[in-house]
Amino acid sequence: EVATVSRVDDMEFKRTYRYIVRELGLAVAPADPTSYVGRIASELDLKDDVERRARELLDTASGTGTFNGKSPVGLAAAAIYAAGRLTGTRYTQDDVAAAADISTVTIRNRYQELLEVAEDADAA
Repeated sequence: EVATVSRVDDMEFKRTYRYIVRELGLAVAPADPTSYVGRIASELDLKDDVERRARELLDTASGTGTFNGKSPVGLAAAAIYAAGRLTGTRYTQDDVAAAADISTVTIRNRYQELLEVAEDADAA
């Protein structure tokens, strides 16, 4: 998001960020997908129950290792889409993808995985 509003080339911004992190010896933790749910929910004007269910799905999936290396924004968007389906409040993949600024393919790939993890947790 910072790179988008800066006047610096995207690749140069990333290169400089990595350099600063390395030089300062910063330990940068991966972004938490739940931190993106609120922003996407606001864009879609989500109902509270859908947002709450999306956070629950992500909480259930955290620590399972299923989503290591996956985009946290993509996971948040997929959780919102899946939560909408589970609560009977349908949002299209296109709407959620536009609000999150990701592709519909990302949502399509991730939301099924989220539902599987949730089913496994419910069965246990």
